Amino acid sequence: MANIFSRFSKKRRDISLDDSIDKIQSGDMELRNQVIEAYSPFVASTVSSVCQRYITESDDEFSIGLIAFNESLDKFTPGKGKSVIAFSETVIKNRIVDYIRKESSRIDLFNHSTLQIDNDEESSFNVRDSVDIAAYREEINNTNRQDEILKFQDKLSEFNLTMKELMNQAPKHLDARINAIKVAELLIQNKNLRDTFYDTKKIPMKDLLKLEDLPVTRKTVERNRKYIISLAIILDNNFVFLKDYLRLEE
Repeated sequence: MANIFSRFSKKRRDISLDDSIDKIQSGDMELRNQVIEAYSPFVASTVSSVCQRYITESDDEFSIGLIAFNESLDKFTPGKGKSVIAFSETVIKNRIVDYIRKESSRIDLFNHSTLQIDNDEESSFNVRDSVDIAAYREEINNTNRQDEILKFQDKLSEFNLTMKELMNQAPKHLDARINAIKVAELLIQNKNLRDTFYDTKKIPMKDLLKLEDLPVTRKTVERNRKYIISLAIILDNNFVFLKDYLRLEE
């Protein structure tokens, strides 16, 4: 089950870029906005592939990618042998790489390296650039991951739980993990349940069981109590780096 915490869903791209580009470039703002909305998951995915981490709409990188996508709609020239989507992907990646390089200059990772773009807007950067970008990404990821873990540990301690206790808490079967995720989502999406959850530091079992769309029985909730609590904390705080740790990614 991929990207369960994504703030943007995998929308169907019923709007064809190649069929729409002429109207967009002629000033059809309504169509442009529809295309940008429909292709926002593509933008997020492209940005994530460069950043090598989970990207949400609240990230600066996503905003940069969205601006780059909008720019690509204006700059695309038909008849050059590639689709609008391929051209847009190149433009987005260029802008994100440029952003990473500017950010990385603060910690002196790039040492006068340059980004080259040829006449077809194809990006290319040398091996040293790639190593520097990878090193920067890894450093940022490690920092963010460590920060998440520390915050997560603090949250767990409020419920008298530890990271060690969660090592083997994830259900073995995928459907059981999916159901646990659904329970955790119901828990934090319902304001009364969420408030009680944080006030009592327990799953409000009686009120939870009243929900018609609860996918499991009381016995199942009790059996996976610690796992569900950890999921609820992660979901409510958007701890994206902890998905793999709790086996949310399949």
